[in-house]
Amino acid sequence: MAVLLDIKNATKRYGDQVLLDRASATLTDNGKIGFVGRNGAGKSTLLRVILGEEELDSGEIVRHPSLRLGYLRQHDPFLPGETALEFLIRDSGQPDWKCGEVAGRFELKTPQLTCPVASLSGGWQTRVKLAALLLHEPTLLLLDEPTNFLDLRTQILLEHFLRDYEEACLIVSHDRAFLSATCDQTLDLTQGKLTIYPGKIDAFLAHQAEQKLHLERTNAATLAKKRQLEDFIARNKARASTASRAKSKEKQLEKLEIEEIVADAPTAAIQCPRVNRRQGPAVRCRELAIGYPDRTVATGIDLEIEHGARAAIVGDNGQGKTTFLRSVTGSLDPRAGGVKWGYGCDIGIYAQHVYQSLPEDDTVLGFLERAAAIGTKNQRILDLAGAMLFRGKAVEKRVRVLSGGERARLCLAGLLLGTFNVLVLDEPGNHLDVETVDALAEALVAYEGTVIFTSHDRSFMQRVATSVVEVRDGRVVRYLGDYAAYLASVTREIDDAEAADESRTRGPRAAARKAPPPAGGPAKAPPATGAAKRDLRKQLATLEKSITRLDAEKKTLQARLLETTDAAEALRLHTTLADVAGRLSAAEEEWLMLQESAGAG
Repeated sequence: MAVLLDIKNATKRYGDQVLLDRASATLTDNGKIGFVGRNGAGKSTLLRVILGEEELDSGEIVRHPSLRLGYLRQHDPFLPGETALEFLIRDSGQPDWKCGEVAGRFELKTPQLTCPVASLSGGWQTRVKLAALLLHEPTLLLLDEPTNFLDLRTQILLEHFLRDYEEACLIVSHDRAFLSATCDQTLDLTQGKLTIYPGKIDAFLAHQAEQKLHLERTNAATLAKKRQLEDFIARNKARASTASRAKSKEKQLEKLEIEEIVADAPTAAIQCPRVNRRQGPAVRCRELAIGYPDRTVATGIDLEIEHGARAAIVGDNGQGKTTFLRSVTGSLDPRAGGVKWGYGCDIGIYAQHVYQSLPEDDTVLGFLERAAAIGTKNQRILDLAGAMLFRGKAVEKRVRVLSGGERARLCLAGLLLGTFNVLVLDEPGNHLDVETVDALAEALVAYEGTVIFTSHDRSFMQRVATSVVEVRDGRVVRYLGDYAAYLASVTREIDDAEAADESRTRGPRAAARKAPPPAGGPAKAPPATGAAKRDLRKQLATLEKSITRLDAEKKTLQARLLETTDAAEALRLHTTLADVAGRLSAAEEEWLMLQESAGAG
């Protein structure tokens, strides 16, 4: 077990804010570590220090001489007009066939590899970035919020990949389900201190709660003892007969200490608009077709969503979830059919096209005061601003200086202060920390209105959704089951596909082996002598020709797979390529075994 990174007494501050306060931790090569902490705690800063992009004020980070870092960045590293394949070749310096092979591990096929990468959805772009990481063969992967913008299917693919990945990982994520599925250790950054726990995130949180409870009980017992001693001293120190005993008790009292308990971070104060419960359909879609002038995304949509429902819109990236939301809210004209909202529906929308058009000259506080319902108390406005990370002087910032994430949080805060009885939310948790997402989920569950939403956070979906609408293969239909059933269905599809892939790859190899290897290692052919040597040489020559032919066939198939734009042809080529790769591997193994026998003879 080698030490990859040794963080020693690291200190880092920005002005009065201390992010790292003589923090220490050791990362080894045998762990996948979930990195947790509140927004603004300093997680991204520590990642930048590890990458060498920032320096510590004091302390040091000792790196293993062979350390190779791979970093999944949140910004886009692509050039204008660049295709995904061109980016992978430029970024890694690897040949096109190698880039295509690694991209295939994330189901990136010719259509995604050959189109401009900027035209891909956020989820597909993240797959491209992950493929680029692997091509550099890092010994430590640094993943910063990798599930942002990833659909459910891609999240599960990434989970499966990380479970099989043999190198170390440090993963920053607000998605507890993802951390629980991928990480076996937890690194926490709280009030400038790093704590590494040898267990999963849920066990760490339970341990943290137990430790706090234990300290509270210990402190309560200590305080009771202190009061008892103080009372004894007060009653006895003035008497000559008991003064010496009182003096002894004073020494005992001096030794009693209260353990410091780390204060909980402020809890997000989130409350949805108070509205009257309504009956009947909130929205009806009849023979609705959605899409754009150059393409239709889905047709024949007949759907009703009842008042009071919390409908989760699910489906893979690129299938049309956002297109559907934009169509029902009127920001995108239907291609055919119609959408009808119920009487008295007051619709609040949280989506990228909305929060990018906020008034530039407004301050944060001014915008929220105008968005709030009449009679809203100023303290509630400030509480919600704080929950969305606008604290202190941050409420005086103008919209024009806010980042995309800050605008998103401001828009969400404005919705929650309004009077809307229907909320349409497109990825509301993307720019929030775990505690705020939890608070938002609780607020939506208590909300009497209607919620139509998308999210890539599985825990959030399971807590909030009361019904599921699936967008898939040009259709938008109500899913016959809850979100847990949908999650199980997608997981089963991926497991079946991976099992079929593995079977196609391993089948030819298994057939080529005449007998399984013994427990001590690969089977060895007996030494060859006399006439047997001539037979071995013939077999080796024949195998060498086969290996040359199969290698050329493999390269041809890889090139054709990158060029084809037909889905059926791509699937056929992929199957053939797996078969050829299996036969090539089996031939190479047999050649090595025969070569060893020839040498031994």
